Amino acid sequence: MKKFLLILSFSAGIFINAQVILDTASVKVDTIKHWSVVGKQSLMINQAAFSNWVGGGANNVGWLLGADYNIRYENDKDLWENIILLNYGQNDTQGIGVRKTQDVINVSTNYGRKVSKSWYLSVGAGLQSQFSTGYEDGNNPEAKKISNFMAPGYLNVGMGITYRPNDNLNVTLRPSNARWTFVLDEDLQTEGTYGLKADGDNTLLQYGFLGTALYKFKLMENVNVTNTASVFSNYLDHPDRLVLAYGMILNLKVNKFISSNITVDLMYDHNQIKKTQLKQTLGVGFAYTLDNGVKRSDRKDSQWWIKK
Repeated sequence: MKKFLLILSFSAGIFINAQVILDTASVKVDTIKHWSVVGKQSLMINQAAFSNWVGGGANNVGWLLGADYNIRYENDKDLWENIILLNYGQNDTQGIGVRKTQDVINVSTNYGRKVSKSWYLSVGAGLQSQFSTGYEDGNNPEAKKISNFMAPGYLNVGMGITYRPNDNLNVTLRPSNARWTFVLDEDLQTEGTYGLKADGDNTLLQYGFLGTALYKFKLMENVNVTNTASVFSNYLDHPDRLVLAYGMILNLKVNKFISSNITVDLMYDHNQIKKTQLKQTLGVGFAYTLDNGVKRSDRKDSQWWIKK
């Protein structure tokens, strides 16, 4: 009898242990990451050399270093997106010297709480400026200085709504937005410069409407286009003087490490210059993309806009 009970107890123990292991194995583990990081680092180089060339020309070499990061947190109804865009480039031409060709600081953050399938109540901030001094005559250091680090610098803080059906389209409308203009270079703190009201002022506060949009699409295999646009209207002073900006990046991927970029930037800001500003660049070089894996928005069960 004792042997029978011992065998029965041992068998029951094995069964229970096996059942626990089976139940544990049947649990589906959620491997979806709430945090996602997508980043691209690039180094573009261009060069030209001449020797006894009848057609003429000046030896030159240029470079452009860039970093573009999107750091996102997605969890249930929460969406927190952070964008870091940094670019700086120079060109050294024989007989002319070193000139700046690209200079961008653009950092933004936006938090949204989902209220429907693609709509979020959101609040966010953004900072735009540049790294170094800019001059009137093609960045010639002998010419008149017209800009510098945080001169101007723009800080936007506001709240509104965000429409984001997928990773390729994002539209944010902020009917309540404060826009600070900073001019921290004393040489540029004169009346009228970047809208300053008096000599010696270093900030200008505006309050109004800000709208931003981002749209990405694949033009063809290994050719991608990113479009960004923004509009700001100051409620308090000349709301008809819109601050408009548009940017386009055409990326042609050669392989994992080599790509080519064509960029076009258009801007109009009455407080800067009463003309449309245009900037265009072309570069070929090395690029490395960082992607930490599956994002929550990549899940098919959350992509309601895709027909099943």
